[in-house]
Parts: sequence; C-alpha cells; structure tokens
Amino acid sequence: MIRKRLLVSAIALGSALAVSIPAMADDGLGDYRDRFEPLPYLPPIPADNSLTPEKVELGKMMFFEPRISSSGVISCATCHNPALGWSDRIPRATGHDGQVGERNTPTVLNSGFLDSQFWDGRAADLEEQALGPIEADVEMAMDLDQALKRLEGFDVYQRRFSEAYPDDENPINGDNLAQALASFQRTLNTPNSPFDRYLRGDMNALDEQEKDGMVAFVDNGCVACHSGPNLSDGNFHAIQVPGSEDEGRYVVTGEESDKYKFRTPTLRNVAVTYPYMNNGATETLEEAVSIMGQEMLGRDFEDKEIDNITAFLHTLTGEMPEFEVPALP
Repeated sequence: MIRKRLLVSAIALGSALAVSIPAMADDGLGDYRDRFEPLPYLPPIPADNSLTPEKVELGKMMFFEPRISSSGVISCATCHNPALGWSDRIPRATGHDGQVGERNTPTVLNSGFLDSQFWDGRAADLEEQALGPIEADVEMAMDLDQALKRLEGFDVYQRRFSEAYPDDENPINGDNLAQALASFQRTLNTPNSPFDRYLRGDMNALDEQEKDGMVAFVDNGCVACHSGPNLSDGNFHAIQVPGSEDEGRYVVTGEESDKYKFRTPTLRNVAVTYPYMNNGATETLEEAVSIMGQEMLGRDFEDKEIDNITAFLHTLTGEMPEFEVPALP
C-alpha cells in the first residue's frame, strides 16, 4: 500500500539527492555522462493539483476499478499491468468487446515526466489524459456521467473522494477523478536503475559493454532525441515503421508537416516494455535498435554495435514501484 510515510520519504529523498549527489571517480567517460541526467524521484506537479496521500490512494483504487468501464471488467490496469512493466506486452491494446486499437500501449512508468501524453501528444498532461481511455469506444467505452454514478453507489468511494477533496460539496466528479488518477500515476517512477546509480557516482554500476553502449548511443546521435532525465525530448518525429499506416500527430493537428510524426517515447524500462514502435510490430530490442538506426539516423549498425547499445538500454530498467493492489468494494 502506498502510505503517507512512503510518499513523504520519496519527497525527502528526492530533495536530499538534489543537493547531495556524490563526487564521481574518473572512468574516462565524463564527457559522455554529462550528456545524461538521473531521473528525479518525483515528477513536476501542476499548480492545480497536489500529491496528497489521500489523492494517491484514491487514484490507485480508480486505476484498478473495472466498474468505470462499460463492461465492468476493464480497468486502467488491464492494459497497464504492473506485472508487465505497467504495459500489456501485446502489439496493440485490446479493449471493449474485444476491439483492437491502432497503437501499442505505452507504459505509465515515469509518465509524469513526459511533456505530453499518448503517441500523438493529444493530451498535455496526465490530468487531461486520464479520462480519455474511460470514454474511448475502443478502450473502456464508458459514459463518464454513468461511471460517476456507479462510484456514487459505494459508501467507501463517497468517503474516499470526500477525504481527498474535503472542500468540494460534490467531490465525485470528472475533474477529481482525473486528478486522483494522475496523482497515483505520478508515484510510478523508477529512479533506481543501474544507469541512475552510475550517473550518481557508482562507477561499477555499469560493465564495460554497457559503457561502450552508452558511448555508441551518444556518438551515433541517439541522444539527440532521447535526452533529458526520461530519455525523451518530448518532440514529434516522423517515422513509418514496417506495417504501419498510422498518420500520427497529423490526426490531432491536421498539419501536413505532422504526418507520421510520433512523440519520442521514453527509453526508461524499455527492455521490459516490449513489443516496440507505435504499432507494436517490432518484437525485440535488438530489432528496434536496428530499425531506429536505419529510419532515424540513416545508419546500418553492425551486430556488435547493436549488442552494445542494447546492453546499455537494459541498464535503464529500474526498480518497480512498491505498492499493493487495493481491495475494492
């Protein structure tokens, strides 16, 4: 269970690390380390929301609550399964009545660090994203007002919403549901990967092949788009992967220049969130590295280079968030 002391500890630890990163020994790769940033323990929190224990606990219950779907059997956790890297490990998500969506399910891990949500960036933040899957015909296919009425039928949810939003006369509403879900998702972070430990001063956290992969990642230009603490520049880049006719960002903006553009995905935990690309047709990380080299960099990586970059990407797998599946009414 996410408890108050865990949330307070995360905030305190994040603050401490911000001011007490140890001096690093010299392994000869200082210039390459400088191209990266360790992941903070908590993402930015918007001014119109707050990360209170009450909101986080409520959001966790809503994340696992299937009764906010039309069928009553699909929850956020159906596609964002904690046991599967908070994704689903199938090419494209399966939703209401067995419908298959057009795109691969992104992980919600570290999603609070992204500049926009969804492959096409149609939501600015987690609050704006939260209600989309509930109402989408191909996902949970639920009328929002009906979902809220279902929640109102449970005394425990009346109490939980009142505790999370004590100043609201009618706290069970769409805005509060979105805020609670967003608050929970902002706790799903993985800042303790081997690469983060390396960046924070543990020179033995990576072996030589992994360090060679980091060098190749920088020298080949991968870091141009996969930058910042979440290894995503937040921008949209054109790519047509095999088997996909998805027009990407163009569907949102209608701008011809946005055709086939997708938001740069995070590489955090990429080794456990397969398959890859917007259509999920790329099964292995090695294949994904090869495709990205060809499509985005115009390069055919040699096998050794693919192996080294892949080894580096494995170091981005962090410790999964500690939590317990909630008991629902």
